[in-house]
Amino acid sequence: MLDIKMIREKPSEVRKNLERRHDPSILARLDEAIKADAERRDVIKQVEALKKKRNEITKEVSSLKAKGNDAKKELKDAGEVAAKISKLDIEQAKLDEKTKLLLMGIPNLLHESVPEGKDDTDNAVVKTAGGTLGFTFKPKNHLEIALALGLIDEERASKVSGTGFFYLKEELAILDMAIVRYTIDFLRKRGLKLIEPPFMMRKKAYEGVVSLEDFENVMYKIEDEDLYMIATSEHPIGAMLGDEIVLEKDLPMKFVGVSPCFRKEIGAHGKYTKGIFRVHQFNKVEQFVFSRPEDSWKLHEELQKNSEELLESLGIKFRVVNVCTGDIGSIAAKKYDIEFLMADGNYREIGSNSNCTDYQARRLGIRYKEKEGMAVKGFVHTLNNTAAATSRVMVAILEQFQQADGSVAIPAVLQPYCGFAEMKRK
Repeated sequence: MLDIKMIREKPSEVRKNLERRHDPSILARLDEAIKADAERRDVIKQVEALKKKRNEITKEVSSLKAKGNDAKKELKDAGEVAAKISKLDIEQAKLDEKTKLLLMGIPNLLHESVPEGKDDTDNAVVKTAGGTLGFTFKPKNHLEIALALGLIDEERASKVSGTGFFYLKEELAILDMAIVRYTIDFLRKRGLKLIEPPFMMRKKAYEGVVSLEDFENVMYKIEDEDLYMIATSEHPIGAMLGDEIVLEKDLPMKFVGVSPCFRKEIGAHGKYTKGIFRVHQFNKVEQFVFSRPEDSWKLHEELQKNSEELLESLGIKFRVVNVCTGDIGSIAAKKYDIEFLMADGNYREIGSNSNCTDYQARRLGIRYKEKEGMAVKGFVHTLNNTAAATSRVMVAILEQFQQADGSVAIPAVLQPYCGFAEMKRK
């Protein structure tokens, strides 16, 4: 959520930044928020004036009574003023809520280094690693490979749970777990603290970390409960410090979160959906950081380096793109996507890395101060990074490490975690 004071003081700068997102509805929402805030402040002024008048009448009533004079008129006036204040208090509460909702619908301000563009075709490639696939045979997609190896069951999962679910079997299920444990070990060696969060969240906490549209398009709601299944461990980790004030000496707080993730994926039409690339349930290891504002951009690059070196250690071929203004989500001020090379020759997303600046922290009320007893300095910054969404990493391994005989080699660093060096027909 943006700071309303900043919008009041620098409306033209805010508008210019939001124009970069190429969405006129955002500017319309900004205008509504500015109007609602002005109405709200006008009501506050009226209430303050009426309270001042009420205080004056109260003093006058006391004076009249002290002198033994009649104060019926003044008491009547005081009652009328009190009634007006009560009515305006209700109006102010409505305007408070309206302004808050409008502000929550306005996206974060973009960093100056975010490239201009309207969709993902305008994302700027900043790095390519690993080279080409270099197959001497016609490669298969991951689903064909997994089915041929007897390691996945799509039909029975669809019967039991619907489309977008799979049974992973034997070596593929072991590979899933191996990716999780290897990634955790890799990141813990870099100073991140392991955390497994709750897998469900209340709506109030969830509103602090996602855009309001996500409740319809992404999250699964638990029927008759104020609970949603988490779409990523980023969300409960980010919310865990809600309404708290942390000490500056404890920042940055760096976490490696692990959890299953549950996503509706509504709106994925037209995107690549084959096999386990885009599913409703998967495991993921996430990097998450709470930081001082002045440190967040350095930490953004640090998280990016962690993810790139993780994929390089696995031997996965990938590229990094700086996501453009028209493709970036509403929460991030800047985002890198890492895309891996698939058997069909196309690059597709395997993870993302976002600096959300103080946008989430302001919604959640997460602030910091230098020492106990001192004044609050401001809101922390939050950063999140997909270290390893196991479904995508498995796709990368199946497609990039496939062999001519239909087997799949296991990256050397994962072999101790798997207990085998290849997946092959039995």
